[in-house]
Amino acid sequence: MGSNAELLEGTVQNVLEQDSLKWIFVGGKGGVGKTTCSSIISILLATVRESVLIISTDPAHNLSDAFQQKFTKSPSLVNGFSNLYAMEIDPIVEHEDSLGSDATDGFVSELANSIPGIDEAMSFAEMLKLVQTMDYSVIVFDTAPTGHTLRLLQFPSTLEKGLGKMMTLKNRFGGLLSQMTRLFGAGDEFNEDAILGKLEGLKEVIEQVNTQFKDPDLTTFICVCIPEFLSLYETERLVQELTKFEIDTHNIIINQVIYDEEVVESKLLKARMCMQQKYLNQFYMLYDDFNITKLPLLSQEVCGVEALKAFSHNFLRPYKPSITRGTLEEVEQRVSTLGQQLKNAEAELDRLNKGKLKA
Repeated sequence: MGSNAELLEGTVQNVLEQDSLKWIFVGGKGGVGKTTCSSIISILLATVRESVLIISTDPAHNLSDAFQQKFTKSPSLVNGFSNLYAMEIDPIVEHEDSLGSDATDGFVSELANSIPGIDEAMSFAEMLKLVQTMDYSVIVFDTAPTGHTLRLLQFPSTLEKGLGKMMTLKNRFGGLLSQMTRLFGAGDEFNEDAILGKLEGLKEVIEQVNTQFKDPDLTTFICVCIPEFLSLYETERLVQELTKFEIDTHNIIINQVIYDEEVVESKLLKARMCMQQKYLNQFYMLYDDFNITKLPLLSQEVCGVEALKAFSHNFLRPYKPSITRGTLEEVEQRVSTLGQQLKNAEAELDRLNKGKLKA
């Protein structure tokens, strides 16, 4: 594994340097730190791009928590920035918003219930239609856990199925639908052509965007994971699916890595580090042609713009542990720490002895 040293130096600098990128997806298993990573990537992009939009497509939105600022389904300027915007979309809310707008939307919503996944596909298409009218130089997607992300990639074929189902209904029942709706007082505007037109419009948008998604000059997918078995498994599944959908991916961020920098050794930490190292080695073997960025496990959450900015340097330069085992400085530090612990223990023993005497 001669290239291992090269892999250890992986960063996301390549993403910042590729100024042709229009769409950047950040995804992976739930709970691995996707929102933190996508937030920091968008902050870094804001330093080199004219305007950046970060969109959360995860129903359990964490973007507001990461930036400590409330976001809605419309783009809002992130506090402290002049060119970074954020928005959170929820397919269920979007879907409900359209239910009562007019008879056509109502029927399309009903149709959505009968075709698995088409409600999300339509909401996503509507969102993409909105985003395409906006002038952002790059858009970052903070996606839902892997299963939802894979459904998102299948949206064009889902809409195709929905359209096919509508065509079947039209061919089978002819003008019966529009006659029935007029009978119930829905009005002339409610007919199969209007419904088909709506679906066709959404399908056209999503197909245009899908073509862009398959262009490695315009789109890339950054996989976020942690050095554990389930996360490795999900990452491999995600990479395989992305390859199948012809979507470029050449960056992996491994989060929550434990480094050997505690001056007093802990058996629990040592065991955890050994387990992580086993999976880190597997990541390097499987993805030797990827940029692999390792991020350290922190003692506190990264929340708020200042904390995100402070942590962002780990995305551009490989993390270096604060101590190096076997050096004079490390041994001196360990002796100093053990000496302080001994003093604290002696003080505690003295306090307990005094307490006994009083009793």
